[in-house]
Amino acid sequence: MTKRIGGVAVIAASALALAGCSTLGSVSNLNPFKKNENKEVATDGRRISIVAFDQKVEASESLKGADFNLPPATAIANWPQPGGAPDVVVDHVQAAASFDVAWRKGFGKGSNRALHLLAPPVYADGRIYVMDAEGEVAAVDARTGSVIWRKPPENRTRRDKQAFGGGVAYADGKVYVSSGYRYVARLDAATGALEWKTNSSAPIHGAPIVTQGRVYVVNTDNEMLTYDVATGTQAWTYQALVEPARILAASSPAAQGDTIVAGFASGEVVALRAGNGNDLWNNTLAKASRTSALSEIRDVAGRPVIYQGDVYAASHSGVFGAIDLRSGQSRWSLPIASITTPWPAGDVVYVISQAGEVICASRESGQVYWIKDLNAGLATAKKSKLFFGMAKQKVRPLFSGPILASDRLIVVSSDGRAIALNPKTGDFLKEINLGGPALVTPIAGGDTVYVVTDKAELVAIR
Repeated sequence: MTKRIGGVAVIAASALALAGCSTLGSVSNLNPFKKNENKEVATDGRRISIVAFDQKVEASESLKGADFNLPPATAIANWPQPGGAPDVVVDHVQAAASFDVAWRKGFGKGSNRALHLLAPPVYADGRIYVMDAEGEVAAVDARTGSVIWRKPPENRTRRDKQAFGGGVAYADGKVYVSSGYRYVARLDAATGALEWKTNSSAPIHGAPIVTQGRVYVVNTDNEMLTYDVATGTQAWTYQALVEPARILAASSPAAQGDTIVAGFASGEVVALRAGNGNDLWNNTLAKASRTSALSEIRDVAGRPVIYQGDVYAASHSGVFGAIDLRSGQSRWSLPIASITTPWPAGDVVYVISQAGEVICASRESGQVYWIKDLNAGLATAKKSKLFFGMAKQKVRPLFSGPILASDRLIVVSSDGRAIALNPKTGDFLKEINLGGPALVTPIAGGDTVYVVTDKAELVAIR
């Protein structure tokens, strides 16, 4: 059964027409006779923000210095799917108490101009399951980092000689794989042996989730696909509004009970009935900016999070907010552009903006307790060779996360750092070197926080 909602087809410029494009440079930079007014360009595969930050969020004067409740840290036995285990609240994990790198091990092919490592790791029964930039899945020993088995992508056709994106999820001794090579598959977790594979009509850039006897994924055509866990047979589908342009990062659905919540490139956040795909509600996180046409890229690239009766989600176009899970009504919103997954905990919710700000907001009202600008005082300038001579450019790191672990709010960066902040104040606590850029949100398992870098290295922080 297919659920569809109508929409108006939109034609975009060819520079935006490639699905999965997250790095855009200015054409004016190729003109040797035109003064370079855009000081931030994308070169050498570096990713930059493509939203103009024309609206500022400020801390509330009434909350200045006010305290708030955070839940106590709890040990996490497994993190088997994006966001943790289904129907298990993950808000403050007990891990990485000393915040030091224990080991760093490679597991495959890293990102380059053509390939991008997007998949978050998952943790189950003493193993980390990861996917590299070429779509190869590996099982890694969680204590040592040793690779136990590898499984290359199943099909590389003339149509798909290269692909990227996808991810993994673990459930009941099986590893479920979604792939940019247009398929969903199930592997035996012990050996990596293929048990079933079902082709999809479009690439899948986000990781799957598994619940209610089905696998749920969202493809690059803004369509949610569902598959039977035992056979791989496709069940119902849901078609959101089709967008001709989207960013590289891709979202996974979230689940609670019989409800599936998914974000789409159209800016839609939709709640569906897990059993039959009936839509419960549809909310749109989109806002056009008069100063940037690129705000029309509305992608909800971070995974929506369900927490204590609300859904928290953010869009690339500049809307972050809380939505009532039962009714779909917006409770509050803030003008924050983000492509990362929010982290609700206790009385607050944390989110990282595209401008590099970590923001702590009240879950009840949306008022802001504090803002930490991780790029404040950044004075790094670098020369990069363009087509005509040399041009200066500012390098602004991007940040991913956060995760709240052992009373530290941890974020990772595109310049290879893991940064620990005080979750109550935003004050800097500690920084460690990851050995490579990190653009995937960390996870926790046992006493360890795990980070995947762009070099396809798994970093264990204890």
